[in-house]
Amino acid sequence: MASDCPAEGRLAVDGVDLGRDALRLGVGQRTRCLQDVVDAGHAGVEAIADDPLPLARLLNLYVSATQNLHRVSSTFLGTIAPKLPYVIGIAGSVAVGKSTLARLLQALLSRWPEHPRVELVTTDGFLFPNAELEARGLMDRKGFPESYDTRRLLDFLRAVKSGEPEVAAPVYSHVIYDVLPDVTETVHQPDILILEGLNVLQIDSRATEFVSDYFDFSIYLDARESLIESWFVERFHALRRTVFQDPESFFRHFAD
Repeated sequence: MASDCPAEGRLAVDGVDLGRDALRLGVGQRTRCLQDVVDAGHAGVEAIADDPLPLARLLNLYVSATQNLHRVSSTFLGTIAPKLPYVIGIAGSVAVGKSTLARLLQALLSRWPEHPRVELVTTDGFLFPNAELEARGLMDRKGFPESYDTRRLLDFLRAVKSGEPEVAAPVYSHVIYDVLPDVTETVHQPDILILEGLNVLQIDSRATEFVSDYFDFSIYLDARESLIESWFVERFHALRRTVFQDPESFFRHFAD
């Protein structure tokens, strides 16, 4: 695939539209498009990890400044500063590249000695289980805001942001297309937490507390609708050849 980024692709950071150039990943004098990294997989991430993205550099400055502010404030007040994570929220549509960007930032940011522990959590685990969605008549609305256990997600973020040493998050399986019962992943007081999901920047006018209230830095990833559709179809065919081949796959019938 050519490395030219889509002219209509855009990246918004903390409410500022950075335009299509923000979708280009600087690698020395070369550039890569997010989709190239998707195609290259883990090797693509490793190939550019030694030459950090401008976005990762910017994030490093933000994180370092916040950490320094906490230290200075604690010194002034004569208190011991608790270790509070810097929380980054990444939102965007299905197949736009959220997971790729999140994994890339995790790999790059963890290389700075000031914040070596960078943990990534997706909101998929905070979906209601399929049985609950069926009972509520929401199975056809899976992925929409009402299909998420927002209260549980807010409790998770509140605990992480409060500096609790261990906080459990539910785990989602893309094989069985459901939340795994009695399975959790534990976040251990990270320096940085990246939370990635469809609706993390969306607000409900009826609510008084929002997921984004706990973000220190927000990223919205977007692209032209026709490109997103094309990427979605490409990903679907790739899944047909891989995950859907698993006999336990919820979408096993699409593999044939």
